[in-house]
Parts: sequence; structure tokens; C-alpha cells
Amino acid sequence: MSLARRWRRRTAGVVVAVALVLAVAVAVGTRSSHEVVTTGPPTTGPPATTSSTSVSTTTSTSTSSPTSTTTKAPPPVTLREGDEGPAVLALQQRLVALGYWLGTPDGTFGGATVHAVVAFQKVEGLTRDGVVGPATADALAVSARPSPRSTEGRIVEIDLARQVLVLAVDGSTQWVFDTSTGAVAGTTPTGHFTIFRQVDGYDHSPLGVLYRPKYFHNGVAVHGYPSVPNHPASHGCVRVTNDAMDWFWSMGAIPVGTAVWVY
Repeated sequence: MSLARRWRRRTAGVVVAVALVLAVAVAVGTRSSHEVVTTGPPTTGPPATTSSTSVSTTTSTSTSSPTSTTTKAPPPVTLREGDEGPAVLALQQRLVALGYWLGTPDGTFGGATVHAVVAFQKVEGLTRDGVVGPATADALAVSARPSPRSTEGRIVEIDLARQVLVLAVDGSTQWVFDTSTGAVAGTTPTGHFTIFRQVDGYDHSPLGVLYRPKYFHNGVAVHGYPSVPNHPASHGCVRVTNDAMDWFWSMGAIPVGTAVWVY
């Protein structure tokens, strides 16, 4: 083989070798480039440029969370006849502390408690319904024991405007009772009187059958009656519940000679 021909073959081999080296280099570079991408975050994850959007979304969710978890105040509790339990007992104890007679607190909202609530509502100028709703509950929380007009002695005070009977001792209210007086103005006389007669039982009088009456003016008496509405309804006498009248007798609270003021 001639020298020139051998030179051409060697040159061609070098060219081929250089081409192979370059191809390998390109392949390695391409593979390295792919390996850099695949060694980063998974292709299914959010790209790096969206990280600020993710933070913004998280912040927005965080600021709206307190609104969705805000606890609303419970509705006010209403107590009425027939209810039982600690709330009723607390109500009764509060009424007794303020001087409203209901017998012995027992946690049962019965008739005596209804009349005590009505007496309280009368004194405080509230709706006379015997139900402890928000207005009555608020008043119970801030009210004080009512003051009588008298300043000394044992006095039965009958307030015609508010329809309550107050038993006062030496200028201090001992008890307040729900009452109902004459439906017709003037039939329950106003002024200062004294209990002069009493009957321990039912008494038939010109004004009806009276339970354990204590008379203070002619045929007008403080007496027990099954119905004591929240307004004037009697023929002129001063009605209290039969239970309240029994208490007057059992305690000797208003014996003959007790002063009675009607105003």
C-alpha cells in the first residue's frame, strides 16, 4: 500500500475516534443534565416558583380560622312553673334573700315560686307573668330588698298600686307577698287600721267565704284564697294564697292588734 493511501486511512480513523469522543461527551452531558433534574423535588410536587403562592394560601386559611371557630354565647335561660333543678333552687334562694315569700326553697318551680316572682315583678315594674326571662333575671341580679314606708313597729303594708303586701318590722321589710285587692276602686279602703278580729278557719262574710281571715276594717280582711291574680280582683278584701295565710297563722306573724296601712 502506498504511503499516501495509508495516511488517508489513519486520518479517517482519527476523525472517527474524535467523533466518538464528542458523541460520548454529549451523551454524558445530557445524562448529567437529566440527573440534576431527577435528583431534585419530585416532578409531581409544586415547582419552586409556586412556593410563595402556597404560603399566601396558608396565611389566608390561618386568618379565617378564628372566625369559623368563634363560640357563640348560649341563649339566656328562661325559668317557669314546672321547672326543677339547681337553677330553680338558686332563683328561690335569691328571691328569699330579697324578701319575697315562697316557703322553703326546694328546687321546684311551683305555685309559691310563681307568686314570689310575680310579687318581685310588681315591685320592679316588670311584666307580671311569673316567668323568669332575661328582663326579670337581670333585675334579680341587681335589685335590693324593697323598703317599707313605716319606720317602727310591726306593720302590714298593703300597696294598692303595686298589688303587694309587705310585712315590715321596725322599718325593715321582712317579707313581701303577692296580693290582689278590690277590683272596684275604693272597695279596699285606704288609711291606717288595726287587725281587730280573726277566724281560724273558713268564715262566711258579706264579701264571700274567706280562709282564715284577719279583719282590719268592718268586713274587709287579709285572707287566703285559691286564686290570687296579678291584678285587683277581690270584692274589697286583701287576698293572699292559702299557703301564705297558713304561714301567717303558724308563725303568729300578724296577730290581733297588728297595724295595717293601706295606701
